[in-house]
Amino acid sequence: MHSSHVNAHVFIDFDGTLAPGDPTDTLLDRFADRSWLELEAEFKAGRMTSRECMSRQIGLLRATPEDYDALVGSMTIDPHFPEFAALCEQAGIAMTIVSDGPDRSIEVLLRKCGLDLPYYANRLEWQGGNRWQLKFPHARTDCAVVAGNCKCQFAEAFPAATQIMIGDGRSDFCIARRVDVVLAKGMLARHFDANGLAHHVIRDFRDATRLLKRWLTGAVVLSDGRFIDRRTAAA
Repeated sequence: MHSSHVNAHVFIDFDGTLAPGDPTDTLLDRFADRSWLELEAEFKAGRMTSRECMSRQIGLLRATPEDYDALVGSMTIDPHFPEFAALCEQAGIAMTIVSDGPDRSIEVLLRKCGLDLPYYANRLEWQGGNRWQLKFPHARTDCAVVAGNCKCQFAEAFPAATQIMIGDGRSDFCIARRVDVVLAKGMLARHFDANGLAHHVIRDFRDATRLLKRWLTGAVVLSDGRFIDRRTAAA
């Protein structure tokens, strides 16, 4: 590696990215009235903000805290993530989970996997019995995608670092336009492709690890928002 520590910061989406099984959708599928799917369709069609959609979806959840934690605890994170995390730690690269889902899911799954990572998400509050409410401590009135958790603010906190975003969905659209490198899958990859924006398509954290390793060893360089092969860059 070209230095023992690299001034870089990796932002990682949770649902569908760090947790490929999408805990929020799985919870709603198991414990919510089927109308959660209608709300989802309205959101995906751009007729409803994610903040309103999630607030109403969480209002449909009927699960005790025990049921909630047991279902999330039965899920897994990307099996290749520990290798990625070890590589970041070795290089002194900080990681932050930024999620537009409920914080409780992240807390339960990180604890199960023995991971200690900073995260920012929407606050899930138990209302007693099997009822829940979602609060938005990280919402911003000027958020371009009107997310419950405006992810851009976390990128703004590390202006000097090379910023890398790993994500898969609509809540990542905004922050992904601000960072230096985007590793994308799913809807985020399709959105960047359709808009001609620089990104790397990944399937999982094995691909992310491979790219990061090549960058850290100097095999690829950062240019125009992409990690590109040194030989191509010199041509």
